Amino acid sequence: MKRTFLIMVSVIAALTITVGALAEQAAHSVPLQLVAKIPLGDVKGRIDHMAVDVAGRRLFVAELGNGSIGVVDLSTLQVSGRIRGLNEPQGVGYLPSTDTVYVASAGDGSVRTYRGRALEEAAHIQLGEDADNIRVDSAGNRVFVGYGQGWLAVIDAGQARKLSDIPLHGHPEGFQLGNDGDRIFVNVPDANVVEVVDRQGGEVVARWKTGQAGENFPMALAEAYGKVLVAFRAPAMLSAFSMVDGARVKDARTCGDADDMFVDAKRHRVYVSCGDAHLDVFELEDGSFRRMASLPTAPGARTSLFVPELDRLFLAVRARAGEQAAIWVYRPAR
Repeated sequence: MKRTFLIMVSVIAALTITVGALAEQAAHSVPLQLVAKIPLGDVKGRIDHMAVDVAGRRLFVAELGNGSIGVVDLSTLQVSGRIRGLNEPQGVGYLPSTDTVYVASAGDGSVRTYRGRALEEAAHIQLGEDADNIRVDSAGNRVFVGYGQGWLAVIDAGQARKLSDIPLHGHPEGFQLGNDGDRIFVNVPDANVVEVVDRQGGEVVARWKTGQAGENFPMALAEAYGKVLVAFRAPAMLSAFSMVDGARVKDARTCGDADDMFVDAKRHRVYVSCGDAHLDVFELEDGSFRRMASLPTAPGARTSLFVPELDRLFLAVRARAGEQAAIWVYRPAR
């Protein structure tokens, strides 16, 4: 009897170790692991884009429906402050050299700047209707803002004034600054094109037609592979275009209502966040890609920010019945 009992104990222990090992292996097989949820408090409505102050460990969240910018302390994982009184804030950017936050608001077409830990308002730049996405060129001390029926505003970060406008063929959605310092790649869904801008000349030098694919909103650059990655909503698809001539070289299905996309250069991956309650992960390989996983999230959670310096992906989740708005924090695995 004693011998039988000891055998049973050994079997149970072995099974426990095996189950634990399998669970650990399964966790590591998921390319993104949810490690925290940061409540934003009483924040209602749609949440748009985000920016980060890496040195100060602050995450800035455009709470569009709330008319505010939430400030999240990434050391404590708590909201540490809030910029209020904004009119539909959509785009947000951060310039480390001057410790300045830039906020673009669709409702009044303005860009406002806030400086320092106290986030005191420093400048107000009036652009026009539907001020939207922001990209910061730290090396050139320039800030680019998409707005109106087809403009990229070029802002001098030192003097906080608009230098010029770059005309496009429709309202710009996601756009990216090439690391070569010469080009800007812009999604223009109204015209079903990707437009390539000469940054120095301030004009469109190429237009890549997207064919039957429409609603091209998020964009990311896989410059190591010479590719511009574009996510479409109609149909839900991820496409790769050659940075050299705009040739479309690869298509793959992705989640629906995509709004943000990022390249994880360290792991050769692409992250796509979508409003249909999914977060897709693609593996880059020889300039092509394949979908590794489609992770369930929350309805409407379509905006995100991947921060390589922190090795974290932040997903904005709007308030739902019985649940407050929150930032979900993911850690890439492997």
